[in-house]
Amino acid sequence: MTRWRRGLPVVLAWALSACSTVVRVPEAPVAGRGGPPIEAYARVLERFVNDRGEVDFTALARDRADLDAYVIHVAGTPFGDFAAGHERLAHYINAYNALSMYNVLDSGIPETHAGWRKVRFFYLKELVIGRRLMSLYAFENDVIRKLGEPRVHFALNCSARGCPILPRAPFTARDLEEELDRETRRFFSEARNLRVDQAQRTVYVSELLDFYPEDFGP
Repeated sequence: MTRWRRGLPVVLAWALSACSTVVRVPEAPVAGRGGPPIEAYARVLERFVNDRGEVDFTALARDRADLDAYVIHVAGTPFGDFAAGHERLAHYINAYNALSMYNVLDSGIPETHAGWRKVRFFYLKELVIGRRLMSLYAFENDVIRKLGEPRVHFALNCSARGCPILPRAPFTARDLEEELDRETRRFFSEARNLRVDQAQRTVYVSELLDFYPEDFGP
């Protein structure tokens, strides 16, 4: 029994990898509106995201050329093409948020990511990112978090209820410090993420902080 328990994580990892699927990259050329890929992504955010950070996936599915153009850019551009520091981190955040939206469309716009859908969405579906195959989970934990910026957790949007709000403009290398500060303040300004119970002398914070103790611990 002890030997079986020790081997269980390996068995589970093998089982999950056996169930993984690859999300195809859109076929080029895309009938987009021209300009740099980041401008295509900016149009997606401006046109299909409201002030509450909600995405109109039904409308986006009908007019997805700009999103497809940016996903092609993310798939084919190596990570090393972006200068270390703010330029690379801004690209990672934008890429994650765009691929999250793309993954929703590929999944048929599910109403929820709960249960098995969550496992499939974040762990089993692999996307082409920087000419590599990886899941959104791997992209966040093996690539983005390696840069050592805990505020990214308030900027990464997983296209599900409870996630940080998706801004209506891309993150930029030039203003990344201010943008990350803005999203952090916005996250904790929501009662669902930070609440003080004066009577109980208790502060309630989002469970997101519990998910990443290495990033938010003392």
